[in-house]
Amino acid sequence: MRWEGVHVAGTGVWLPGPVTARSAVASGHYDPEQCAADDLLSVRVADEETAPPEMAVQAATTALKRSGLDAGDVELLIHTCIWFQGVDMWPAASYVAGHAVGAHVPAFGLRQECNAGLAAVELAARHLASAGPTAAAVVTSADRFGEPLIRRWSSEPGFVYADGATALLLSRRGGFARLLSTATEADNSLEAVVRGGGFRPNPTSEPLDLAGRLGHYAQDAARLRGATERLSATVKKAVARALADADTDMESVARVVVPASGRSRMDWQVQTLFGIPLAKSSWDFARQAGHLGAGDQTAGFDHLVATGALRGGDKVLLVGGGSGFTCTCAVIELTDEPRYGTESTETPS
Repeated sequence: MRWEGVHVAGTGVWLPGPVTARSAVASGHYDPEQCAADDLLSVRVADEETAPPEMAVQAATTALKRSGLDAGDVELLIHTCIWFQGVDMWPAASYVAGHAVGAHVPAFGLRQECNAGLAAVELAARHLASAGPTAAAVVTSADRFGEPLIRRWSSEPGFVYADGATALLLSRRGGFARLLSTATEADNSLEAVVRGGGFRPNPTSEPLDLAGRLGHYAQDAARLRGATERLSATVKKAVARALADADTDMESVARVVVPASGRSRMDWQVQTLFGIPLAKSSWDFARQAGHLGAGDQTAGFDHLVATGALRGGDKVLLVGGGSGFTCTCAVIELTDEPRYGTESTETPS
């Protein structure tokens, strides 16, 4: 889908301090061989007193401040997550909207695993495309992956779960970048890859074991190969459509932000799927932050902007992916030099 008149007006990220991969190995939480394969430097870990919706409020407040817009312009907030938000059966999105932009703003929660963040951007863009000339929308993400139900260093080989929140503010008024296009592709047959052995009548109190679920699916080697091929095809199709709708190609894209995985998976994503060098990806940020669930793309983009890695005229490709399987991609073009510099809402290390 090609978008006209939808701008990125601000971004915000809240990240706690880092815990080094080396210290996680020393404490016995991180397998040394997996650590070597992942090649991560650190992962962001929040304290138990910090709830994800509170993180999201901080990120959204920063995005709004950086944008220079009025909270009254915001007419939609979509909050995304992949894990527990602090209270059972409770609308976290309403809390985020009420504390960040106003009690009057319609707020909705979206969960499509790690693709939820970019999927929400596409939904917000659809809303703004038919909205008034001053309309704005905010997409947030937030998660805290607490023990014991999440073993952040070992729940899923190749991914180490990190805590934090992100916000991206889209506006019809203008901004420092244009949202050129988005594209979503899906293959719902791939939900079986992470379903495991079957359904349960109630939530489990056992630690998350995605490795075990994947192992159950991988017992049939041919089925696993087929799933990998279908997943790759789905991602490539979404990328191709997003680039075509933006009237650009991979060679013309300055940077590519992908899900934040360990090095072996990152190499597969970046070099095998897209045929680009690692330096063109978001690896430099990912290996210092870890996997932020639905927030990798906004956090990676924010990092590129805040550190001056992008200039006016540069295009960035954001690539999402979530178990199920869905892949949403977005192409953003910087039209101006953002003026918020390296302002950050990170907590002290």
